[in-house]
Amino acid sequence: MSLTEGEDLVDRSHLPSEEVSDLIQRHMNHFPELEDGAAELIARAKLTTEDLYPGLIRHLDKSHGIKVQIAAWGDEKGTLRRYDPERKVLVLSEPLPTRGRTFQLAYQLGLLTLGERLQKLTSDPYLTTHESHSLARVALANYYAAAVIMPYASFLKAAQGERYDLDVLGRRFRVGFEQVAQRLTTLRRPGAEGVPFHMIRIDVAGNISKRFSASGIRFARYSGACPRWNMFAAFLTPGMVRIQVSRMPDGATFFCIARTVQKDSGGYHAQQPVMAIGLGCRIEHARALVYSDGIDLESADTCVPVGVTCRLCERTDCEQRALPSLKHPLNVDENVRGVSLFATVRRK
Repeated sequence: MSLTEGEDLVDRSHLPSEEVSDLIQRHMNHFPELEDGAAELIARAKLTTEDLYPGLIRHLDKSHGIKVQIAAWGDEKGTLRRYDPERKVLVLSEPLPTRGRTFQLAYQLGLLTLGERLQKLTSDPYLTTHESHSLARVALANYYAAAVIMPYASFLKAAQGERYDLDVLGRRFRVGFEQVAQRLTTLRRPGAEGVPFHMIRIDVAGNISKRFSASGIRFARYSGACPRWNMFAAFLTPGMVRIQVSRMPDGATFFCIARTVQKDSGGYHAQQPVMAIGLGCRIEHARALVYSDGIDLESADTCVPVGVTCRLCERTDCEQRALPSLKHPLNVDENVRGVSLFATVRRK
Protein backbone atom coordinates (compact mmCIF):
# COMPACT_ATOMS: atom_id res chain seq x y z
CA MET A 1 0.00 0.00 0.00
CA SER A 2 1.33 3.43 -0.88
CA LEU A 3 0.10 6.68 0.63
CA THR A 4 2.45 9.04 -1.18
CA GLU A 5 3.04 10.41 -4.63
CA GLY A 6 6.14 10.85 -6.75
CA GLU A 7 8.18 8.04 -5.20
CA ASP A 8 9.51 6.97 -8.60
CA LEU A 9 11.45 10.24 -8.84
CA VAL A 10 14.01 9.19 -6.20
CA ASP A 11 16.06 6.03 -5.77
CA ARG A 12 14.46 4.61 -2.66
CA SER A 13 17.42 2.30 -2.01
CA HIS A 14 19.29 5.36 -0.76
CA LEU A 15 16.50 6.32 1.67
CA PRO A 16 16.36 3.86 4.59
CA SER A 17 13.82 6.00 6.41
CA GLU A 18 11.43 5.71 3.46
CA GLU A 19 11.76 1.94 3.36
CA VAL A 20 11.01 1.70 7.08
CA SER A 21 8.06 4.07 6.71
CA ASP A 22 6.69 1.85 3.96
CA LEU A 23 7.20 -1.24 6.13
CA ILE A 24 5.15 0.31 8.93
CA GLN A 25 2.46 1.37 6.47
CA ARG A 26 2.19 -2.13 4.99
CA HIS A 27 1.53 -3.45 8.50
CA MET A 28 -0.96 -0.61 9.08
CA ASN A 29 1.22 0.34 12.04
CA HIS A 30 0.02 -2.66 14.03
CA PHE A 31 2.37 -5.46 15.07
CA PRO A 32 0.64 -8.25 17.04
CA GLU A 33 3.98 -9.89 17.84
CA LEU A 34 5.16 -6.76 19.63
CA GLU A 35 1.82 -6.26 21.38
CA ASP A 36 2.05 -9.82 22.69
CA GLY A 37 5.63 -9.27 23.80
CA ALA A 38 4.64 -6.16 25.73
CA ALA A 39 1.77 -7.99 27.43
CA GLU A 40 4.13 -10.81 28.40
CA LEU A 41 6.58 -8.36 29.98
CA ILE A 42 3.83 -6.57 31.90
CA ALA A 43 2.58 -9.86 33.32
CA ARG A 44 6.03 -11.29 34.05
CA ALA A 45 7.35 -8.17 35.75
CA LYS A 46 3.99 -7.32 37.37
CA LEU A 47 4.12 -3.80 36.00
CA THR A 48 1.53 -1.11 36.70
CA THR A 49 1.26 2.45 35.44
CA GLU A 50 1.82 3.78 38.96
CA ASP A 51 4.99 1.72 39.45
CA LEU A 52 6.26 1.49 35.86
CA TYR A 53 9.59 3.33 36.09
CA PRO A 54 10.93 1.61 39.23
CA GLY A 55 9.33 -1.65 38.09
CA LEU A 56 11.31 -1.65 34.85
CA ILE A 57 14.51 -0.88 36.74
CA ARG A 58 13.88 -3.81 39.07
CA HIS A 59 13.12 -6.13 36.16
CA LEU A 60 16.29 -5.16 34.29
CA ASP A 61 18.32 -5.93 37.38
CA LYS A 62 16.53 -9.11 38.46
CA SER A 63 16.04 -10.76 35.05
CA HIS A 64 19.00 -9.43 33.07
CA GLY A 65 21.53 -8.33 35.66
CA ILE A 66 21.56 -4.81 34.20
CA LYS A 67 22.13 -1.79 36.41
CA VAL A 68 20.64 1.59 35.52
CA GLN A 69 22.69 4.72 36.10
CA ILE A 70 21.79 8.37 35.62
CA ALA A 71 24.60 10.37 34.01
CA ALA A 72 25.12 14.07 34.62
CA TRP A 73 24.43 16.11 31.48
CA GLY A 74 28.01 17.34 31.37
CA ASP A 75 29.35 13.77 31.37
CA GLU A 76 27.16 12.43 28.56
CA LYS A 77 26.23 15.59 26.67
CA GLY A 78 24.25 14.80 23.54
CA THR A 79 23.59 11.16 24.56
CA LEU A 80 20.22 10.25 25.99
CA ARG A 81 20.82 6.51 26.41
CA ARG A 82 23.90 4.33 26.31
CA TYR A 83 23.98 0.58 26.95
CA ASP A 84 27.23 -1.22 27.68
CA PRO A 85 26.60 -4.97 27.11
CA GLU A 86 29.94 -6.00 28.61
CA ARG A 87 29.50 -4.14 31.87
CA LYS A 88 25.71 -4.61 31.77
CA VAL A 89 25.10 -0.98 32.56
CA LEU A 90 22.38 1.17 31.04
CA VAL A 91 23.13 4.88 31.34
CA LEU A 92 20.34 7.44 30.97
CA SER A 93 20.77 11.18 30.62
CA GLU A 94 19.98 13.37 33.60
CA PRO A 95 17.83 15.91 31.66
CA LEU A 96 15.49 13.16 30.44
CA PRO A 97 12.11 13.55 32.17
CA THR A 98 10.70 10.50 33.94
CA ARG A 99 8.47 9.61 31.00
CA GLY A 100 11.51 9.70 28.71
CA ARG A 101 13.53 7.51 31.05
CA THR A 102 10.66 5.04 31.29
CA PHE A 103 10.44 4.84 27.52
CA GLN A 104 14.18 4.20 27.17
CA LEU A 105 14.04 1.41 29.77
CA ALA A 106 11.21 -0.31 27.90
CA TYR A 107 13.02 0.21 24.58
CA GLN A 108 16.15 -1.46 25.90
CA LEU A 109 14.12 -4.42 27.15
CA GLY A 110 12.68 -4.72 23.65
CA LEU A 111 16.13 -5.04 22.13
CA LEU A 112 17.12 -7.59 24.78
CA THR A 113 14.06 -9.85 24.60
CA LEU A 114 12.58 -9.57 21.09
CA GLY A 115 15.45 -11.04 19.10
CA GLU A 116 13.51 -13.58 17.01
CA ARG A 117 10.48 -11.34 16.58
CA LEU A 118 12.56 -8.39 15.44
CA GLN A 119 14.51 -10.63 13.10
CA LYS A 120 11.32 -11.95 11.55
CA LEU A 121 9.77 -8.53 11.09
CA THR A 122 12.91 -6.99 9.63
CA SER A 123 13.44 -9.87 7.19
CA ASP A 124 11.24 -7.92 4.82
CA PRO A 125 12.49 -7.98 1.20
CA TYR A 126 11.60 -4.31 0.87
CA LEU A 127 14.32 -3.44 3.41
CA THR A 128 17.25 -3.41 1.00
CA THR A 129 20.16 -2.07 3.06
CA HIS A 130 21.88 -2.64 6.37
CA GLU A 131 20.83 0.87 7.39
CA SER A 132 17.18 0.03 6.66
CA HIS A 133 17.33 -3.08 8.84
CA SER A 134 18.96 -1.19 11.72
CA LEU A 135 16.49 1.66 11.51
CA ALA A 136 13.59 -0.80 11.38
CA ARG A 137 14.83 -2.49 14.57
CA VAL A 138 14.87 0.87 16.30
CA ALA A 139 11.37 1.74 15.08
CA LEU A 140 9.97 -1.63 16.18
CA ALA A 141 11.65 -1.47 19.58
CA ASN A 142 10.10 1.99 19.98
CA TYR A 143 6.72 0.48 19.12
CA TYR A 144 7.25 -2.18 21.80
CA ALA A 145 8.18 0.46 24.39
CA ALA A 146 4.97 2.37 23.70
CA ALA A 147 2.96 -0.85 24.04
CA VAL A 148 4.56 -1.49 27.43
CA ILE A 149 3.78 2.00 28.69
CA MET A 150 0.29 2.12 27.13
CA PRO A 151 -1.02 -1.49 27.17
CA TYR A 152 -3.39 -2.16 24.29
CA ALA A 153 -6.61 -3.12 26.08
CA SER A 154 -6.47 -0.53 28.85
CA PHE A 155 -5.33 2.21 26.48
CA LEU A 156 -8.09 1.49 23.96
CA LYS A 157 -10.70 1.47 26.73
CA ALA A 158 -9.40 4.77 28.08
CA ALA A 159 -9.24 6.33 24.60
CA GLN A 160 -12.83 5.40 23.81
CA GLY A 161 -14.06 6.36 27.28
CA GLU A 162 -12.39 9.78 27.15
CA ARG A 163 -13.34 10.30 23.50
CA TYR A 164 -9.71 10.44 22.41
CA ASP A 165 -8.82 13.43 24.60
CA LEU A 166 -5.04 13.32 24.19
CA ASP A 167 -4.25 15.48 27.21
CA VAL A 168 -6.33 13.30 29.54
CA LEU A 169 -4.76 10.14 28.12
CA GLY A 170 -1.30 11.64 28.47
CA ARG A 171 -1.79 12.38 32.14
CA ARG A 172 -3.33 8.98 32.82
CA PHE A 173 -0.48 7.04 31.20
CA ARG A 174 2.17 9.63 32.09
CA VAL A 175 3.36 10.28 28.57
CA GLY A 176 3.54 13.22 26.20
CA PHE A 177 1.18 14.43 23.48
CA GLU A 178 3.22 12.91 20.66
CA GLN A 179 3.45 9.51 22.36
CA VAL A 180 -0.33 9.40 22.82
CA ALA A 181 -0.95 10.45 19.22
CA GLN A 182 1.39 7.80 17.85
CA ARG A 183 -0.08 5.08 20.07
CA LEU A 184 -3.57 5.94 18.83
CA THR A 185 -2.51 5.07 15.29
CA THR A 186 -1.60 1.51 16.37
CA LEU A 187 -5.06 0.49 17.61
CA ARG A 188 -5.83 -1.77 14.65
CA ARG A 189 -6.36 -5.15 16.38
CA PRO A 190 -9.18 -7.03 14.58
CA GLY A 191 -12.28 -7.00 16.76
CA ALA A 192 -10.81 -4.32 19.05
CA GLU A 193 -10.07 -1.39 16.78
CA GLY A 194 -9.96 2.28 17.58
CA VAL A 195 -10.64 5.15 15.21
CA PRO A 196 -8.41 4.78 12.11
CA PHE A 197 -6.12 7.79 12.39
CA HIS A 198 -3.44 9.35 10.31
CA MET A 199 -0.52 11.09 12.00
CA ILE A 200 2.21 13.38 10.81
CA ARG A 201 5.08 15.19 12.49
CA ILE A 202 6.47 18.27 10.81
CA ASP A 203 8.99 20.99 11.57
CA VAL A 204 8.63 24.71 10.98
CA ALA A 205 10.34 24.36 7.58
CA GLY A 206 7.75 21.81 6.44
CA ASN A 207 9.98 18.73 6.67
CA ILE A 208 7.99 15.60 7.49
CA SER A 209 9.81 13.34 9.96
CA LYS A 210 6.95 10.96 10.82
CA ARG A 211 3.91 9.94 8.83
CA PHE A 212 1.35 7.18 8.89
CA SER A 213 -2.12 6.91 7.41
CA ALA A 214 -4.91 4.55 8.36
CA SER A 215 -7.46 7.17 7.35
CA GLY A 216 -6.49 7.10 3.68
CA ILE A 217 -5.12 10.64 3.53
CA ARG A 218 -2.06 11.10 1.33
CA PHE A 219 1.14 12.84 2.38
CA ALA A 220 3.96 14.39 0.40
CA ARG A 221 7.11 12.29 0.40
CA TYR A 222 9.79 14.42 -1.23
CA SER A 223 8.44 17.96 -1.28
CA GLY A 224 6.85 20.55 0.97
CA ALA A 225 3.44 19.98 2.52
CA CYS A 226 0.39 22.12 1.80
CA PRO A 227 0.59 25.33 3.90
CA ARG A 228 -3.17 25.28 4.39
CA TRP A 229 -2.89 22.38 6.83
CA ASN A 230 -3.62 23.32 10.42
CA MET A 231 -0.22 21.96 11.48
CA PHE A 232 1.38 25.16 10.20
CA ALA A 233 -1.14 27.30 12.07
CA ALA A 234 -0.22 25.35 15.21
CA PHE A 235 3.23 26.98 15.16
CA LEU A 236 1.50 30.36 15.67
CA THR A 237 -0.19 29.16 18.88
CA PRO A 238 2.32 26.86 20.64
CA GLY A 239 0.74 24.30 22.93
CA MET A 240 -2.79 25.00 21.71
CA VAL A 241 -4.84 22.38 19.83
CA ARG A 242 -5.89 23.64 16.40
CA ILE A 243 -8.90 22.03 14.73
CA GLN A 244 -9.61 21.77 11.01
CA VAL A 245 -12.04 20.06 8.68
CA SER A 246 -9.82 19.40 5.66
CA ARG A 247 -11.14 18.65 2.18
CA MET A 248 -8.80 17.13 -0.37
CA PRO A 249 -9.03 17.80 -4.13
CA ASP A 250 -10.73 14.41 -4.66
CA GLY A 251 -13.51 15.39 -2.23
CA ALA A 252 -12.36 13.21 0.69
CA THR A 253 -12.91 15.07 3.96
CA PHE A 254 -10.95 14.65 7.18
CA PHE A 255 -11.25 15.93 10.73
CA CYS A 256 -7.80 16.97 11.93
CA ILE A 257 -6.22 18.32 15.08
CA ALA A 258 -2.72 19.74 15.43
CA ARG A 259 -0.53 20.93 18.27
CA THR A 260 3.10 21.82 18.77
CA VAL A 261 5.43 19.78 20.97
CA GLN A 262 8.86 20.71 22.24
CA LYS A 263 11.72 18.45 23.21
CA ASP A 264 12.64 18.82 26.86
CA SER A 265 15.71 16.60 27.07
CA GLY A 266 18.42 19.25 27.02
CA GLY A 267 19.79 22.00 29.20
CA TYR A 268 19.71 25.78 28.86
CA HIS A 269 21.86 25.87 25.74
CA ALA A 270 19.94 23.09 23.95
CA GLN A 271 17.92 24.22 20.95
CA GLN A 272 14.81 22.33 22.07
CA PRO A 273 13.24 22.27 18.59
CA VAL A 274 9.52 22.79 18.21
CA MET A 275 7.58 20.33 16.05
CA ALA A 276 3.91 20.11 15.12
CA ILE A 277 1.92 16.90 15.47
CA GLY A 278 -1.08 16.38 13.22
CA LEU A 279 -3.65 13.69 13.98
CA GLY A 280 -6.82 13.09 12.00
CA CYS A 281 -9.50 10.75 10.75
CA ARG A 282 -12.19 10.61 8.11
CA ILE A 283 -15.07 12.94 8.80
CA GLU A 284 -17.47 10.06 9.56
CA HIS A 285 -15.43 9.22 12.68
CA ALA A 286 -15.17 12.81 13.92
CA ARG A 287 -18.00 12.61 16.47
CA ALA A 288 -16.02 9.98 18.38
CA LEU A 289 -13.49 12.71 19.22
CA VAL A 290 -14.05 15.27 21.96
CA TYR A 291 -12.52 17.91 19.69
CA SER A 292 -15.55 17.84 17.37
CA ASP A 293 -17.94 19.16 20.02
CA GLY A 294 -19.65 22.34 18.87
CA ILE A 295 -18.43 22.10 15.27
CA ASP A 296 -20.87 21.97 12.37
CA LEU A 297 -19.34 19.10 10.45
CA GLU A 298 -22.02 19.20 7.77
CA SER A 299 -21.47 22.82 6.75
CA ALA A 300 -19.51 23.43 3.57
CA ASP A 301 -18.22 26.66 5.12
CA THR A 302 -16.41 24.64 7.79
CA CYS A 303 -14.19 22.84 5.28
CA VAL A 304 -10.74 24.13 4.40
CA PRO A 305 -9.54 23.11 0.91
CA VAL A 306 -6.10 21.50 1.23
CA GLY A 307 -3.82 19.49 -1.02
CA VAL A 308 -0.92 17.08 -0.83
CA THR A 309 1.80 19.34 -2.19
CA CYS A 310 1.81 22.29 -4.59
CA ARG A 311 3.33 20.48 -7.56
CA LEU A 312 0.66 17.78 -7.51
CA CYS A 313 -2.32 19.82 -6.33
CA GLU A 314 -5.16 20.43 -8.75
CA ARG A 315 -6.36 23.61 -7.03
CA THR A 316 -5.43 26.53 -9.27
CA ASP A 317 -7.33 29.16 -7.25
CA CYS A 318 -5.13 28.90 -4.14
CA GLU A 319 -3.70 32.14 -2.80
CA GLN A 320 -0.91 30.18 -1.11
CA ARG A 321 0.26 28.36 -4.23
CA ALA A 322 4.06 28.51 -4.33
CA LEU A 323 4.65 26.46 -7.49
CA PRO A 324 2.76 25.78 -10.71
CA SER A 325 0.77 22.53 -10.78
CA LEU A 326 2.08 19.69 -12.90
CA LYS A 327 -1.52 18.70 -13.57
CA HIS A 328 -2.42 21.88 -15.44
CA PRO A 329 -0.65 23.80 -18.20
CA LEU A 330 0.92 27.04 -17.04
CA ASN A 331 -0.73 29.98 -18.79
CA VAL A 332 0.81 33.30 -17.83
CA ASP A 333 -0.93 36.52 -18.87
CA GLU A 334 1.25 39.51 -18.11
CA ASN A 335 -1.83 41.76 -18.15
CA VAL A 336 -3.78 39.85 -15.48
CA ARG A 337 -2.84 38.91 -11.92
CA GLY A 338 -4.79 36.40 -9.84
CA VAL A 339 -4.58 35.55 -6.13
CA SER A 340 -1.10 34.15 -6.83
CA LEU A 341 1.31 34.22 -9.76
CA PHE A 342 0.32 30.66 -10.69
CA ALA A 343 -3.40 30.95 -10.06
CA THR A 344 -5.79 30.56 -12.97
CA VAL A 345 -7.88 33.64 -13.63
CA ARG A 346 -11.29 33.31 -15.25
CA ARG A 347 -11.59 35.42 -18.35
CA LYS A 348 -14.65 37.58 -18.85
